[in-house]
Amino acid sequence: MTQAPTVPAEPQHALVLAAHPVPDSFNQALHAETVKTLEARGWSVDDCDLYAEGFNPVMTEAERRGYHDAPDNITPVKDYVDRLQAADALVMVFPVWNFGYPAMLKGFLDRVFLPGVSFKLDDGKVVPNLTRIRRLAAVTTYGGTRMRAMLCGDPPRKCVTRAVWHVCRPRTTKYLALYDMNRASDARRRQFLTYVGDQLRTF
Repeated sequence: MTQAPTVPAEPQHALVLAAHPVPDSFNQALHAETVKTLEARGWSVDDCDLYAEGFNPVMTEAERRGYHDAPDNITPVKDYVDRLQAADALVMVFPVWNFGYPAMLKGFLDRVFLPGVSFKLDDGKVVPNLTRIRRLAAVTTYGGTRMRAMLCGDPPRKCVTRAVWHVCRPRTTKYLALYDMNRASDARRRQFLTYVGDQLRTF
């Protein structure tokens, strides 16, 4: 008798990558809301606060020289690679600075999203390798307006929804952004905090 194919269970384990150095910042409030909401859904959450953990974002000369030498390339960051590969969902919580990722988060992507981890190279072409991740989200804040970000090409949005998306190929992607943070009132920040919770409850 032929056995019916197993239907994959809904994602139950999320890696939350947070990248803000100030514990009492609004971005850290978004981080806390993200973790609280996912845990309230019954998910297990690996809460990775890169600043609190003292992650070193600087790629060394030795790491760069051995960048393509999988699987030995993962040795300096093996613990983080293991955490990433265990995730069914990835949520990145960060501020946009100078229309880019904070150096801490950029360094994580440079050092941990390695060949053989997030992608493979086939004749120089990137092949997705993080396909266990079926849900991808970013929760972020911008000092400038949406229009100003668009005029600059909004690189962080594209990096999440194109570059990170490409190596994961998730079923669901959310990009939750508060623009014009420099002029946001307390009420507007509270509204965005509520919005983030609502969006992640259906994530």
